[in-house]
Amino acid sequence: MLNRRSFLAASGAAAGAIATGAASASVVRRRAAAEPRWRDVREWGVEGRGWSHTERYFDRLPARAKGVVPDPVWNLSRHASGMSVEFETDATEIRVRYALHAKSLAMSHMAATGVSGLDLYGLDGDRWRWGAVFRPEAQENEGVLVSGIDAGRRRWRVYLPLYNGVESLEIGLPDDATFGPIAPRTERSVVFYGTSILHGACASRPGMAWPSIVSRRIDRPAINLGFSGNGRMEPALADLLAEIDAAAYVIDCAPNMSPELIAERTAPFVTILRRARPETPVVLVEDRSYGYGWLKRASRERNEQNHAALRAAYRELLERGTPGLSYVEGGVLLGEAGAEAMTDGSHPNDLGMTLYAEAIAPVLGQVLR
Repeated sequence: MLNRRSFLAASGAAAGAIATGAASASVVRRRAAAEPRWRDVREWGVEGRGWSHTERYFDRLPARAKGVVPDPVWNLSRHASGMSVEFETDATEIRVRYALHAKSLAMSHMAATGVSGLDLYGLDGDRWRWGAVFRPEAQENEGVLVSGIDAGRRRWRVYLPLYNGVESLEIGLPDDATFGPIAPRTERSVVFYGTSILHGACASRPGMAWPSIVSRRIDRPAINLGFSGNGRMEPALADLLAEIDAAAYVIDCAPNMSPELIAERTAPFVTILRRARPETPVVLVEDRSYGYGWLKRASRERNEQNHAALRAAYRELLERGTPGLSYVEGGVLLGEAGAEAMTDGSHPNDLGMTLYAEAIAPVLGQVLR
């Protein structure tokens, strides 16, 4: 039974429908026309995947790595860091619909836009320029990524979350918009392997992780194999990296290693890569100095000892006649900015990520030439 309020509401709605039947039908048609056409990005491919046989499509290590690499590395490999998808369209609005693996959207020192968001770049001439970021609010998200775009067909790139896994991702465009899927580039990728900084902490959005910035600057595809707290040059990781026919390997593991571990593992790790890929350049990167090092002797000494250990390993490799090695000193990574380019004295902010890229991109540009 209808109560009085429900009856009056229903009666009013019915009367309005009778009086404006044609108009209501028109509204329904407009709403139907406004519903975007959804496209699953897996249909044309995601760039930044090193292996095709993964447990989940958006994983960063192959399924067979489970139980072979340390458990924390495997768990972190479920994050979609460094992956991106490209397409062309003349749409004036782009929508996204995606499901995340983890419910936790942010960290205490890193925004949800970086941990779990999507980041949009557009190609302007020969330059990639930022366009919009999607702010996630739940494990499953749907909404407008960008709207009100000037008329014209453009090429777009969407970067996936840095510290969350992705279960599915769809791009939604108006049904009357043109659409051209762009498959991942086939040229060899630069493979970046390292720690939380390389993984993307603490960039405010996915496109600001320094390997992605470097990728845009040298116009090369990149594979991000940063594992927060766990980039420690395990032999199993060397074997996996060696499977990838990379344009270059960038090894940035020192922040998660002790001087003893650096001395023990660096030369064997590089040797595994060199045996499998004798002509592929290898770039070794020192760790940055802690922003609070000027206050803490122990922190200063850790940086100094790590730097000395990595330099010694580098010299050892050169003395053995190991070809194709390059070296980046920690002092140039953040330059004079120091702690101003950090979020917590350890992880770079967006300025720090940019400075990292400015230090490493020229080295890669030279070795790749």
